[in-house]
Amino acid sequence: MPDSKTPADPIDARLVRRLAAILNDTGLTEIEVERGDLRIKVARNLAGPAAAPTVYAAAPAPAPTAAAPGAPRVAEPEYAGELVKSPMVGTIYLQPEPGAAPFVRVGDMVSEGQTLVLVEAMKTMNPIPAPRAGRVLEMLVADGQPVEFGEPLAVIG
Repeated sequence: MPDSKTPADPIDARLVRRLAAILNDTGLTEIEVERGDLRIKVARNLAGPAAAPTVYAAAPAPAPTAAAPGAPRVAEPEYAGELVKSPMVGTIYLQPEPGAAPFVRVGDMVSEGQTLVLVEAMKTMNPIPAPRAGRVLEMLVADGQPVEFGEPLAVIG
């Protein structure tokens, strides 16, 4: 039986299948692994609910270069308040259970440590607390939306 990893094909097919299985089991949108000079990224195409994972493989990324003089910079959106960011990759839930009232709504006053949303990661519900007391100025996510690490969830003013 031929090995799935040959000099002509440096991609380990068993590894790709394991990554795709992890992606499907956890509901993540993408997963990336580096081994030496090889980087494998498996991402779910969000075009449909039963979309199959897509595999990207790449050689080492080139060293970053400075932006050309006069090139436009992409500005980060600015918010009037403190951003609450996701501490993990997962799925957002705005209420404790289906059909229940949301934890908070835009305009609500919250106290420090009050739960704003839940992030489900690996079948564990993780409450995301308000970092300080204030008013919920914006909710930047929708119920059931996948989120990435560091993605803004809400603005507290």
